Amino acid sequence: MALSRTSSSSFRPAVAVVAGGAVLLAATALVNRQLARKAERANPHRGKFIDVDGVRLHYVERGSGRPLLLLHGNGTMIEDLQSSGLIDRAAEKYRVIAFDRPGFGHSSRPRGGVWGPNEQADLFRKALERLGIQRAIVLGHSWAALIAVALATRHPALVEGLVLASGYYFPTSRLDLAAPSVPAIPVLGDVISNTISPVLARLMWPTLLRKVFGPQPVPGKFAGFPVEMAVRPSQLHASAEESAMMVPMAGAASKTYREIKMPMVIIAGEDDRLIDVEQSARLHRMISHSRLRRIAGAGHMIQQTNTSELMAAVDEVASISVQGARDPARVITADR
Repeated sequence: MALSRTSSSSFRPAVAVVAGGAVLLAATALVNRQLARKAERANPHRGKFIDVDGVRLHYVERGSGRPLLLLHGNGTMIEDLQSSGLIDRAAEKYRVIAFDRPGFGHSSRPRGGVWGPNEQADLFRKALERLGIQRAIVLGHSWAALIAVALATRHPALVEGLVLASGYYFPTSRLDLAAPSVPAIPVLGDVISNTISPVLARLMWPTLLRKVFGPQPVPGKFAGFPVEMAVRPSQLHASAEESAMMVPMAGAASKTYREIKMPMVIIAGEDDRLIDVEQSARLHRMISHSRLRRIAGAGHMIQQTNTSELMAAVDEVASISVQGARDPARVITADR
């Protein structure tokens, strides 16, 4: 009986700790949900919506002329492209369409499926078709470079030319992706992304900015980026899924690169601390007609820090495409 009483008395504190922890997690999840709703009210959508295959896509359309599709990287949204000035600059010459990719910004990301580069490429093809666009120059930054590649290989008639910026193209050992991928784990990931992740994301935000912008400082124009939108549980979950699939998806995509025939400019920062510039150099060596632009002293966020150079890459692809249309036999000289 004494042993039974001892076991019972030691069991009660354990139950209390578990119950207290559950209550704390539930309260944290409730607070995070309220903060997410507050963020969405404070940052209303600036564009329009289109429903494609059960996905509600938010997009911004500006300018007129040859269509230019802009695809943002992992963890960001249209506001990244808008605050950089890229949308405004491009709209002076092109019909610019920029989407919040599934799960980011104001776009939905239905659960129960895989939203890899191929699936997103198919989605954007249908969205562009609905918008009356049959052919477009495609710019993909960072993770979205793989989506741009998927559009080029799966729907080549749609893609007039490619601008691939700060992309990851070949699988490597990336232990740094382990922690960011945890919220993508089924069930456990939902708990983490709704409780712990938003808190940690807020605390780590300054460190993250130093990494993605370094060695350059964070430009003043980025100050208006809605951090509170980026640390919502739903967006953190989407970001975790893309972190988890980055290496395997790059491995799968690397088997298709030689199929790309349209004009391509690859652009990357020499001092990118997130993705080694050698990724871009290797892709350039594989695709003989591509052109490579390495930006000295630049980091990962070249759309923010080197907007003019990125805009010049778009114009370069557009020019190559026009020259090719005039003379289909023309050989595109690759810059080594």
